[in-house]
Parts: sequence; structure tokens; C-alpha cells
Amino acid sequence: MKIVMTSGAVGGGTDPDFLEELHAEFPDVTFLPVADVEEGMRLIRDADAIYGWPTQEMVQVADKLSWVHIPGTGVDEMGKRPALIKHDAVLTNCRGPHAPPMADHVMGMVINLAHRWGDLFADQRDRTFEMLKYAGTYKELAGSTMGILSMGDIGTEVARRAHGFGINVYAADVHPMAPPPEVKEVWGLERLDELLGMCDWFVVAAPLTPQSRGMIDRRRIGLMKQGAFVIVISRGNIVDEQALADAVRSGRLGGAGIDAFATEPLPQDSPLWGLDNVVLTPHASALTPDLVMGRRNIFKENLRRRLAGEPFLYVVDKKAGF
Repeated sequence: MKIVMTSGAVGGGTDPDFLEELHAEFPDVTFLPVADVEEGMRLIRDADAIYGWPTQEMVQVADKLSWVHIPGTGVDEMGKRPALIKHDAVLTNCRGPHAPPMADHVMGMVINLAHRWGDLFADQRDRTFEMLKYAGTYKELAGSTMGILSMGDIGTEVARRAHGFGINVYAADVHPMAPPPEVKEVWGLERLDELLGMCDWFVVAAPLTPQSRGMIDRRRIGLMKQGAFVIVISRGNIVDEQALADAVRSGRLGGAGIDAFATEPLPQDSPLWGLDNVVLTPHASALTPDLVMGRRNIFKENLRRRLAGEPFLYVVDKKAGF
């Protein structure tokens, strides 16, 4: 069996230590690290699988390709590769390891915004010690309401943490379900407008699909409570960034925390830069050592399953987009 190993994602397949592990555990498999697209085009022709995103052209010349493993979770890049959608190759991803650190990041943003850490850090930098200017300005988390868009792995982990702070958690999902213990209700998307109107905190944890793209538009941002906060943790292009910036700048919303953007790196002319009470992080919320090891272990388990003729873990529905 031949597997082309690309370097693109966190935990990329050309890392020497990872390749050494793979050679030791799977001595009968040939692992082919590629440095660029040209080399990938050459090696993919008779490869059985690829670790990472193949280009559209690579898919078209891959005569034996039967498995594509994405060392990440989001598969919205698939939309740029219609040949992969049509191809018979099974697509798998790495669900799970990303969710706990991303949920931690969400709660870090919530606390940051609720307790004005931006101002506090500025005071620290300027050696300013002024207690009274913060009197009565923090937000109590206990008793507040959080709405979560999508109860997948990320949403579930966010709910657990928010519940621990005494926050009342509700959710909306494309598939309504019985709520887990930490969530009061999980509604269908037909009640998303209602959810937006009752939230103090609204967390975007959905995958980017044709259905979710642009879902939180200017109209829906306008439905949110005065002073509410938006946290974008999963993918950009779900929330209208200009509308969000306008709502924060005008004081309609209390602030925002954003880790995923429509265009990355975030352009210098983005309206989100420089806004008070907006926390921007560079799509880095999941990047712990445990994430890398977890993703690599999923790949190794799926490779073991492939060699043993067993069903894969985490097969992606190419039509649904997750």
C-alpha cells in the first residue's frame, strides 16, 4: 500500500518524527512525503491513499486512490475540489481532539469579555492601578443565557463548560435532538431567530456548509439582545463580519470573540481590527500538543482498520459537508 503524505495541516504528514513512527508501526506500507504539488502529482498516480488535501488535479490523475484522510475536522475545502466529491474514494477526518481546547478558548473569550481583560491588560502595561473605573461594569456569567449553533463535538464541549459557570445553555442544530444534561433545549434551525433573541452569549460552533454559509447575516444580528456577545469558533463565512463589526461599533452588541474568519489571514482593512471589546485570535484555538497527537492517532487507527478490512472511523458525508 502506498500513501502520499502532505505537509499542509497541523500535524502534517512530512514531519520526520511522525514518519518514523509510521514506518515502525506499519513496515509494509510505503509512505511518500511530498514537498510540493508537482511532486504530489507524480506520486499520487499509483498511490492508494493520501494524508491531507489533494488538489483537484491530483484527484483527476489518481488511478488507484481509494482513501483520503484529512488531518483536521472541517472539510469545507472540499467545495474547491468537485472531483473529490464525485470520486469513489472514502473521505475521513479527525473528529474529537480539537473540541476540548476550542471549548476552553470559547470560555476564555467569554471571561475576557465579561471581565474587560483588554482594559485590564492595557492598565497593566501602562502601570495603572484604578479599581473604581471597573465598579459595576463586569458581567455575571451565572444566570446568563448562551445559545450554541450546532451541537457537534465543539458545541457539546462548550455546553459542558458553560454549564459549570451556571450559564443556561440552549442550542440550535440542523438535527434537533434530546438535549444532553448541560443543555436545556436543542431546537431545529426553524427556531434560530428565537434563540438569537434570548441569548447573552451566542457561540458559532457549526461546520461551514452551503446551508450554514451566511446564516448569521445582518438581519439575524439585528435580532440579538442589546449588549449580547458573539463568539465565532468554528469557521468564518457563517457570520457577516461587516454587520458584526457595525453592531459592536454602534453599541448594539456588547462585543465579540473571533477565532475563524472569512478570509485568513485577516486582511489589514478588516473592520474587525481596532474595535474595543473584540478579541481576535488567529484560528489557533485548538493548537495544543494533545491535538496533534490525537489527530495522528486517529490516522494510525484508520490505517490499521484499512489494512485489517474493518470500517473506518469518522467517515465524512461528502454531500452533507461534515
